[in-house]
Amino acid sequence: MSDEPTILSRSELKSMMDQNENFVLVEVLPEDEYENGHLPGAVNVPGDRLRSTVPALVPDRNTTVVVYCGSPSCTASDQAARVLTDMGYADVRDYRGGKEHWEEGGFALTTEEPLPVTA
Repeated sequence: MSDEPTILSRSELKSMMDQNENFVLVEVLPEDEYENGHLPGAVNVPGDRLRSTVPALVPDRNTTVVVYCGSPSCTASDQAARVLTDMGYADVRDYRGGKEHWEEGGFALTTEEPLPVTA
């Protein structure tokens, strides 16, 4: 297990979504920013709630967890990825481009709630 989270590109994340891969997508921004628009299928766990929320949300620490925040300059996803790795999650990936990069690629944000996590 690496101590460094994997950096994920927009095309890699889109491919994972299109192929319905089993992973949990987590926006680590505050709730109001999540409600204004998030990547399709993402759940919201603000960074300060990772340690208390993620174990119940993702009990299997071998599940792939992808974190993201607002933009390439936002460091919240990097910090969240490190916290999750420290918590023992084996496959943490950081989509550092965040919402800004996602939209620049021509992909829309959504305000729909995701389906419950079954990972």
